[in-house]
Amino acid sequence: QVQLVESGGGLVQAGGSLRLSCAASGGTFSTSFMAWFRQAPGKERDFVAAISWGSDTPYYASSVKGRFTISRDNAKNTVYLQMNSLKPDDTAVYYCAARGEYTVYYRNSRLYAYWGQGTQVTVSS
Repeated sequence: QVQLVESGGGLVQAGGSLRLSCAASGGTFSTSFMAWFRQAPGKERDFVAAISWGSDTPYYASSVKGRFTISRDNAKNTVYLQMNSLKPDDTAVYYCAARGEYTVYYRNSRLYAYWGQGTQVTVSS
């Protein structure tokens, strides 16, 4: 079955950077649509960024646009999230997610079939 494993989280100071990775296995992902979500304690899971497996077109939440960059390496079946200019409000568990095709409702977490277990990102201030 499909498995998604996140890595790269950690503790950084405000203004710093982190690069998250999501390694996919158990599926081809040749036509998959990948996304990053995040969830802070006591809050709902919010959309961060998304990208088509075979496209350079990215999608971003307004809160991270200009600071975060999503990308993918098809040969490694891995999706990345480069996070710059981090703020304390970015503190959350970051999850990668996957679905078979693009949807106009890509911000909706309920439309993703596969999820990783998350990686913690903590931004101090």
